[in-house]
Amino acid sequence: MLSDALALNPQGLDGLRLQAKKDGGKESVRAAAQQFEAYFMQMMLRSMRQTLSQDGPFDSQETKTFSDMFDQQIAQSVSKGRGIGLADMLTAQMQASMEAKPGIKLQPRPYDLPAVPSKMPAAGLHDTSKDTSATPRNFVNKLWPHAVDAAAELGVSPHVLVAQAALETGWGKHELHGAEGNSFNLFNIKAGKNWSGATVRADTTEYINGKPVQQAASFKAYGSYKEAFADYARQLKSNPRYAGAIAQGGNAEGFARGLQSGGYATDPMYADKIMRVINSAAFRDGLTAGATDVPAG
Repeated sequence: MLSDALALNPQGLDGLRLQAKKDGGKESVRAAAQQFEAYFMQMMLRSMRQTLSQDGPFDSQETKTFSDMFDQQIAQSVSKGRGIGLADMLTAQMQASMEAKPGIKLQPRPYDLPAVPSKMPAAGLHDTSKDTSATPRNFVNKLWPHAVDAAAELGVSPHVLVAQAALETGWGKHELHGAEGNSFNLFNIKAGKNWSGATVRADTTEYINGKPVQQAASFKAYGSYKEAFADYARQLKSNPRYAGAIAQGGNAEGFARGLQSGGYATDPMYADKIMRVINSAAFRDGLTAGATDVPAG
């Protein structure tokens, strides 16, 4: 049961997390997740109030204090019920992390899409984006083994990873290139200050206040598609912003929306666009065509 005394007490929240890890029970895990959701909602409500005028005839330090207390109660009450969904995602992620064994890869969780075999024709496994035959079938054949490995690391479906790569690169037709050639950066991951590898400079579209703006940015450059998928999985696993996405497992739409809510892209339609790729005829044709290409025996 969620304790009112812990509503805005980060130290109490840390203690609840430790207790959840200690006893491993569902109730304590759920309580910790609800506590975090209540704290998050309180901060959100406080930020919303700061956008309002603070100089009204009835505004005073006392009214601000009571407003904070009211927001705290609202956050507690909402989190005790169905909440906003954050506690559900955190509960699933915390339980999965406690149950997972070190060194053991999670199995990919396929959803309702045509199955693609892990064995693909050798001709399809080459690292180049300048094929004149950049078709969905070739794209899937080329990337599928790497998507399977990355999906196993994340415990999600490889289909949604291929779909995201297809969206980011236009089915491989618009991969980033630099002076050294192809960057193999299928997911358009930017090079942060901690990246010591090669980079490629390119223009990108960012959405600021809902409006598209062209900006120049540095992106990571890899030596192969395998490296790109491995770094993508590493980025998602190491960043708590994407815990909600990973917790969705084989739920493609949940994973896509988890990426968007975690800030993977500024495009407000990013999740919808991934789902359009997944539901497109081109994607399904690429999957089924790849299956028919596997040599007998």
